[in-house]
Amino acid sequence: MTATHQIYLSEYAPSALVSAFAALGHTISRVHSQGVTYAPVDSHPDIFCCKMGVTRHSHLFMGDKQELGYAYPANCRFNAVCLDHYFIHNLKITSPTLLGEAKKLGLECIHVNQGYTKCNTVVVDGHSVITADQGILRALRDYPAIDVLPVRQGFVRLDGFPYGFLGGASGRVDGTLFFNGDLSAHPDFTAIRQFVESRGVALRFFPEYELTDIGSILTD
Repeated sequence: MTATHQIYLSEYAPSALVSAFAALGHTISRVHSQGVTYAPVDSHPDIFCCKMGVTRHSHLFMGDKQELGYAYPANCRFNAVCLDHYFIHNLKITSPTLLGEAKKLGLECIHVNQGYTKCNTVVVDGHSVITADQGILRALRDYPAIDVLPVRQGFVRLDGFPYGFLGGASGRVDGTLFFNGDLSAHPDFTAIRQFVESRGVALRFFPEYELTDIGSILTD
């Protein structure tokens, strides 16, 4: 029997995505705008939560919004990437509570300059990621155990901004990596599909609407 999960989605997540998870038996928790930070990211799950691990230590860390500031980078204290053995974030701004959780799990901490680390990073499996952020790419070159696919920046919608981020338009649920919208319209689609499927991870996306950043798809 397939496991069911609590899926955390922005209140603005499209109905097609919500319906797809409901059809799989998952429970949806909508993250509503709270005025903690600027719109539209104030409904983004990855502002308030951090997924710890993929196949090891896998659970959702729920942040205390009192630790967040309104503007960048103070609104990014929980916007980290956790793989099975690594914690990746701008360690100068990471929530002390979240950093303590990462250290308790024995994760090796990697500093990057990007505060919106999770927004900029697609987590494929416990040691594989996709990113367009040049600073993250440079930092991860020193960690050969992490497989990285570089892609072009942009081609993701985020209202109010010139573009959104691929990490914020995606999320892994069990053995499937979901993208919120038409991933096939991305110029690096073929490379992304090959990278994902070569790691034994299924790919699902929604060609009926534009690829859109909704602050990641996070699970319990």
